[in-house]
Amino acid sequence: MEPAVLTGEHFLNGDVACAEGALAAGCRFFAGYPITPATEIAEHMSKRLPGVGGVFIQMEDEISAMAAIIGASCAGVKSMTATSGPGFSLMMENIGLGIAMETPCVLVNVQRAGPSTGLPTLGAQGDMMQARWGSHGHYEIIALSPCSPQEIFYQTITAFNLSETYRIPVLIMADEIVGHLAERVIIPQSSKISLQSRPRAKGRKDRFKPFHPGANGVAPMAHAGEGYMVHFTGLTHDERGYPAMTADAQAEMIERITGKIQRNLDKIIQVERYRLEDADIALVSYGISSRSSLAAVDEARERGVKAGLLRLITVWPFPEQIVRELAKRVKRFITVELNLGQIHLEVQRCAEGRAPCLLVGHAGGAVITPEDIVKKILEQT
Repeated sequence: MEPAVLTGEHFLNGDVACAEGALAAGCRFFAGYPITPATEIAEHMSKRLPGVGGVFIQMEDEISAMAAIIGASCAGVKSMTATSGPGFSLMMENIGLGIAMETPCVLVNVQRAGPSTGLPTLGAQGDMMQARWGSHGHYEIIALSPCSPQEIFYQTITAFNLSETYRIPVLIMADEIVGHLAERVIIPQSSKISLQSRPRAKGRKDRFKPFHPGANGVAPMAHAGEGYMVHFTGLTHDERGYPAMTADAQAEMIERITGKIQRNLDKIIQVERYRLEDADIALVSYGISSRSSLAAVDEARERGVKAGLLRLITVWPFPEQIVRELAKRVKRFITVELNLGQIHLEVQRCAEGRAPCLLVGHAGGAVITPEDIVKKILEQT
């Protein structure tokens, strides 16, 4: 049996680091369909999973891949899939199913420029709003955005921990640049990696209600085949899991699947603040674009402009309160992202007119350079 955690210092690209993070998190089932630029995740999992007692399966398409990881999770196995924009679109219906069924699993989207087939080998960050509202209905989602191979290793572990804690599909919104960027990745010993497991069913099996919330709003989970009464459906359902076709049942179910996230925002949302203490201009960025933003802040400071960076590690739920507080003391925001303003709109909304909000972005295919950002900063001084 191979070690699940390859302790030590490695030189890995982001996709492989992601796969190693999944294995370190306890993922033992991967279902997927090859797609650039996420294929290396599937390839690496196909090699590593059998050696650690796991299962890899290549599905016929992304629709079935998402269904497969939901099924594996319902049977008690930590599961993951990976894709890019076109496959992400196909997965949306079953993402909604996983949300309604409150099923822990992880989905990695290594973004490329779109729409449709777009630029398969070049990066973008154009799926960020789709990540939030791609499936129909009202729900909450957790989406993380890594900026390096090292971070995607740790974020994959975090994604599994959040998924297990809150019984929800969690998204890792990477991009082609991070996915194919090779850097040093340090993998710690397994004893240094903190893992979470889903809340488990207890008590009399014949009286178990699979969707009755626990103390933190998350229902304990019984696995198929354990003898507990379980009934899974995408229909509006009551605490027993049985379809309930009323407005009251709909309100109760939606409150449960949204409330468990909204009541735990302080435990879910992560950001990184850089030189914001006295900043007049606050950059807001995430993923690969935040690396250019970091360099731009230092360059602006050298030119006498007080710039700082709010890096979004958790993009969804959006850190609304943090942006609102920042808007009270900065002179303007500049959002930096590889799209035409998806998260920029969120910054504008939360700034509530207190500070002007500008955008440095384009439709994808190339990174945003620090020079592009510094030019925009200097235009405002």
